[in-house]
Amino acid sequence: MEINKAEIASAAAASTSTISRPAPVELMGAEILVKCLQAENVKHIWGYPGGAVLYIYDAFYKQDTIQHVLVRHEQAAVHAADGYARATGDVGVALVTSGPGLTNAVTGIATAYMDSIPMVIISGQVPTHAIGLDAFQECDTVGITRPIVKHNFLVKDARDLAETMKKAFHIARTGRPGPVVVDIPKDVSFKKALYAGYPETVTMRSYNPVRKGHGGQIRKALQLLLAAKRPYIYTGGGVLLSNASQELRTLVDMLGYPCTNTLMGLGAYPASDKKFLGMLGMHGTIEANNAMQHCDVLLAVGARFDDRVIGNTKHFAQNERKIIHIDIDPSSISKRVKVDVPIVGDVKEVLTELIAMIKESTTKPDAVALGSWWDTIEGWRSRNCLKFSMGSPDVIKPQYVVQTLWDMTKDADTYITSDVGQHQMWAAQYYRFDEPRRWINSGGLGTMGVGIPYAMGVKLARPDSEVFCITGEGSVQMCIQELSTCLQYNTPIKIVSLNNRYLGMVRQWQEVEYAGRYSSSYMDALPNFVKLAEAYGHVGMLIERPEDVEPALREARKLKDRTVFMDFRTDPTENVFPMVQAGKGITEMLLGSEDL
Repeated sequence: MEINKAEIASAAAASTSTISRPAPVELMGAEILVKCLQAENVKHIWGYPGGAVLYIYDAFYKQDTIQHVLVRHEQAAVHAADGYARATGDVGVALVTSGPGLTNAVTGIATAYMDSIPMVIISGQVPTHAIGLDAFQECDTVGITRPIVKHNFLVKDARDLAETMKKAFHIARTGRPGPVVVDIPKDVSFKKALYAGYPETVTMRSYNPVRKGHGGQIRKALQLLLAAKRPYIYTGGGVLLSNASQELRTLVDMLGYPCTNTLMGLGAYPASDKKFLGMLGMHGTIEANNAMQHCDVLLAVGARFDDRVIGNTKHFAQNERKIIHIDIDPSSISKRVKVDVPIVGDVKEVLTELIAMIKESTTKPDAVALGSWWDTIEGWRSRNCLKFSMGSPDVIKPQYVVQTLWDMTKDADTYITSDVGQHQMWAAQYYRFDEPRRWINSGGLGTMGVGIPYAMGVKLARPDSEVFCITGEGSVQMCIQELSTCLQYNTPIKIVSLNNRYLGMVRQWQEVEYAGRYSSSYMDALPNFVKLAEAYGHVGMLIERPEDVEPALREARKLKDRTVFMDFRTDPTENVFPMVQAGKGITEMLLGSEDL
């Protein structure tokens, strides 16, 4: 009798699987949910309790492997989980109750969706029998969130919870990442079902994102790149999401080509390297924007040619160039700008294959043409468009604060979060990021109020790192109640508030576009931020003179175990330059107040 080794191996594997798999146990839906989160190795969850999720909170009370962080507003729960995800690359998890709990979370969900951040948001829902009857704290979670999530689920049976959670995490972290909402009615959380363990695999016929790029297309890209006379490498947040920073650095260094990052891509390539031309776009550098417009071959990696990057598409199309576009999401390719060589695939995998092809190729870049291109770029760079005047010795320039912070922390293990506005742009321009995932900000949606919650999430993820939140007196008040959360959960962050008494970016646009009609952009009744910080149990500092900027930052850094709110009174008339006005091309830049 012939022995079939394959059959024996299969039987042995099946036997082992049978032995190792625990017998099904009957658990409440809420308990199954917690088991699923534990299986996904979730360590932190941010949330706020309410009637529809009390069984879930009870289940959390009975375990000790996942830390629940009680925020003061559901928006901050999602932002904090979002910040955690941006800093670590892991899936961030938030928990909110039904009705207003969910609607308060919508801004955070939309923020994560626009920046492709992997998240799972669990929301409570009224009991299944009450859905559609306008029950207390009912809302159509699936309908409300449909346009701002990668996917959402309404779980109607506790038996479906484990598979649904497996799908949710899989969808959130694969392909182009994004937030997934899982809506759980209250009766599903307390009804019992047999739990046979968390699924090891997931199969979804309608969802199979491509990871490997087409070899023929990559070869075409290689030919274009090596034949280029004026090449340029333009990279976005997709490089960071794919953890492909090392591959990008290898590629740029091998070719010797100039490189730029978008606002969301800062840190993917070291800002201190000579081949980095700075951020491009609406507030990008002269050299970065001019190179984008005048290159002959453009390699776009994990970027989407959005309106803040290339401005007017007709202006951009005036110059002929060959465009190679690498992106995991096929819908992003040729969405705003027609490309010549589309490559759909995971950035890390595509760049790895491209690098291998370059190593094998006998063709080398045209050194003479590249040298001439670099001479042109250096001519643009010599204008030093980020140079600023310190002005009056009695007034603090916001750029100086950021630059001083960078000088002080550039060799330290530091993360920078920001809110949205002028301070965000100054942080992007003057804090030179050399490492990936160190710059945490809202790009696509431009959400004010994210700075403190982001910093809380980052500090929990990286407790030994220094975490600074660069903000403004307008943005910071949108989620300032989270100073209470910082105290309760011992997340000592440092808040750098560039307080110019204006909604600065609104004021700047009103100066440029609306003849200085400052409609509702000035704040007449600001709180005493020092006393407010102290009321929350933290340290407050008021800094009003340039010579006190560095000592204040040094003192704050010494207070390692305290949250410190630094209220820097900055020049209220300062604007962010360079600046590209709406409807203009990226080379039509305003370089200073003399251009207004």
